[in-house]
Amino acid sequence: MQSFEVYGGKRLKGEITPQGAKNEALQIISAVLLTAEKVTIKNIPDILDVNLLIELLAEMGVQVNRIDRHTCIFQADNIDMDYLHGETFRHKSGRLRGSVMIAGPLLSRFRKAFIPKPGGDKIGRRRLDTHIIGFEKLGVKFTYHMEDGFFHLEAPELKGANLLLDEPSVTGTANIILAAVMAKGTTTIYNAACEPYTQQLCRMLNRMGAKISGISSNLITIEGVESLGGTEHSMLPDMIEVGSFIGLAAMTQSEITIKNAGIEHLGVIPEKFRQLGIRMEFRGDDIFIPQQDVYEIQTFLDGSVLTISDHPWPGFTPDLLSIVLVVATQARGSVLIHQKMFESRLFFVDKLLDMGARIILCDPHRAAVIGLEREQKLRGITMSSPDIRAGVSLLIAALSAEGRSVIQNIEQIDRGYQYIDKRLLALGANIKRIDG
Repeated sequence: MQSFEVYGGKRLKGEITPQGAKNEALQIISAVLLTAEKVTIKNIPDILDVNLLIELLAEMGVQVNRIDRHTCIFQADNIDMDYLHGETFRHKSGRLRGSVMIAGPLLSRFRKAFIPKPGGDKIGRRRLDTHIIGFEKLGVKFTYHMEDGFFHLEAPELKGANLLLDEPSVTGTANIILAAVMAKGTTTIYNAACEPYTQQLCRMLNRMGAKISGISSNLITIEGVESLGGTEHSMLPDMIEVGSFIGLAAMTQSEITIKNAGIEHLGVIPEKFRQLGIRMEFRGDDIFIPQQDVYEIQTFLDGSVLTISDHPWPGFTPDLLSIVLVVATQARGSVLIHQKMFESRLFFVDKLLDMGARIILCDPHRAAVIGLEREQKLRGITMSSPDIRAGVSLLIAALSAEGRSVIQNIEQIDRGYQYIDKRLLALGANIKRIDG
């Protein structure tokens, strides 16, 4: 196991470019299973979760020609369906929650799929109900086999259906779309997720020959087609990385330019950081964050304490609440962070308390942060990364803290952020990988 050793308190400076979007990549790469023709994917993030999915596809029989670390040509013309019911597949796919995304295209093209119990972050219950119920309405028969630990899904025939999702699940919406593109008839999905990544998936599928309308809305209509062909696709910049770098600049009092940030796809993210008092300038598609010694949290118009909570798109993404919480620890003022979706995602605040932050964990979903106004710096400690987003939040805290910090279990960070230590070194950070 490796750790990050960080000596904080150093101001950073320079340019940094966000990677391709992780959450988009897991959907897009799964979609190559829909056709026997070649599909070229560009701007792929070189991270553990995505690389694991690519390895999984290769073991299933997909031809993978990796032109470079960020470009792949896939051709799924010889899929080994027997592999999908074996121990190797169960073990590897069980480590990656994103592996559930291959179920939709497998059902669409081959009419059967196997889903092991999902792995991934330890941030609370992440149910598969939306996926399974959607599949069932399309005609999929679903059983769970306790002896092998797989959900068995079979569909002699897929038929279009009218679906009203009980939650606007991003992966659930994407998986249902992937299953419905070659179903007979018309499928409508109401209360669908409409994140930019879902929009990207729909546009890619349309280029492959699908007939999807209502893209960018929460009512998606899919007219089933007989088959799909090849295409090329390029990932958006990762909005979570963009938000992380905004928070990094503020916490470390640094002057940083985020290059090619995909500003038109960021939604309310910049505004939420502005509510924390962080200044930024849009320069074309770049975001410039000036050095700022003090940033002050806004209040609501009636003077009450600001609350920042997660909400389905176009609301604020839950993946950035951990970053917002950390950034607020050195602000002037107070804020209530309300994490609605995952009941364990705020539990990393105990590490911040050990570093000297002033936080009240009200319950599993809410934390009140009282900013230190830089009157007292955080102090370096040894800590462990519980999940991807909390891990990067703790890394940002360590970079702003006095003294030495060690962040363990950095495989969690590597799952979502490519070459993060090298990119931070280029900005002037004092960080290195160590064993143990």
